[in-house]
Amino acid sequence: MGESFITGWGHTKFGRFDGDLEALILTAAREAIDHAGITPDAIDAIWIGHFNAGMVHEAFPSSLVLNLDPAMRFTPATRCENACASGSAAVYSAREAIRAGSIKRALVIGVEKMTAKDTAGVTEALGGASYQREEAGTSFPQVFARFAQAYSQAYGDCSETLARIAAKNHANALNNPLAQLQKALSVEFCNTVSDKNPMIAAPLRMTDCSLISDGAAALVLTDESLLGEHARAVGFRAAVQVNDFMPMSRRTLLDFDGPAEAFRRAYAAAGITAADLSCAEVHDCFTIAELLTYEAMGITPRGRGRQAIEEGTVLAGGRLPVNLSGGLKAKGHPVGATGVSMHMMGARQVLGEAAQMQVPGAELACVFNMGGAAVANYVSILEAAK
Repeated sequence: MGESFITGWGHTKFGRFDGDLEALILTAAREAIDHAGITPDAIDAIWIGHFNAGMVHEAFPSSLVLNLDPAMRFTPATRCENACASGSAAVYSAREAIRAGSIKRALVIGVEKMTAKDTAGVTEALGGASYQREEAGTSFPQVFARFAQAYSQAYGDCSETLARIAAKNHANALNNPLAQLQKALSVEFCNTVSDKNPMIAAPLRMTDCSLISDGAAALVLTDESLLGEHARAVGFRAAVQVNDFMPMSRRTLLDFDGPAEAFRRAYAAAGITAADLSCAEVHDCFTIAELLTYEAMGITPRGRGRQAIEEGTVLAGGRLPVNLSGGLKAKGHPVGATGVSMHMMGARQVLGEAAQMQVPGAELACVFNMGGAAVANYVSILEAAK
């Protein structure tokens, strides 16, 4: 069984994109292939992470990348969908094909075009990723508001902590030219309900919610037997997927069991603890999700997640910086692209190529991508190839 390595990447700027889905796909794919120093005919198979759910008319995007170059004709291409973790589903599917010996080199693309719909349309589309028998008609802001309400009831009002998380991620995005919203926001602004920061689903304000975004990210994954052809490579010290019950009625909100189990298994596979991590990109679809993730990943004990930000642990320059890219909150969240983007950000860190976002001497980067309300959970631990 051969291992797979990240050997190239591409990434569009997240935000509003005037072109179509195909243009996003081709832009990221071309950049990744060029960055890997290969030609299109070197790609053995393609995986695309794409949620869609009616946000665009293109319901069959997997083969659009073949339009990049005539040499790609007849290359197998597959779409992966796992809600907001669709991008990581594509990464893991390609990785497993390489590890199984089926192929030597894969192109993975995550893509979403969301701004063609209005906010109500996007909210409805994303709501389809909840358990329809019990939660139909409930928006994801309302779903995650339930997590925040439960947290405040158990451990005290968390509103200011959520505001601190939002302000942190906006500050981090200032150092990421690919981020959608490069605008500093104060903790005071994020913690105040106003015309510019309305309540979306109490206690979550607009600044607690991730962005509606267009964008694409791409990776080239390569079998270890071909690493001699690449000047840089990033390996998976661990790659774990854990799925939990979809109905929220079957889970205890504050336990965040799916993410916690994914982190536990990833640490065991990598032979590490959270203390060994250099940085992390985590799924802050809502600020409460990042707060709960601090506890799920073992930065703090349960109920004490606020200490991670109050003591500076997760800030830029802290012991374990979280979401130096700006996270979904400020970098943006084009659903299918998010997991691929996270892996790219982690790869840049361990190679020392993250520019203004760089953690000095970063050795292990953690990626946590989540689909639904902590249902599909992917944790990767990345390191530079030896």
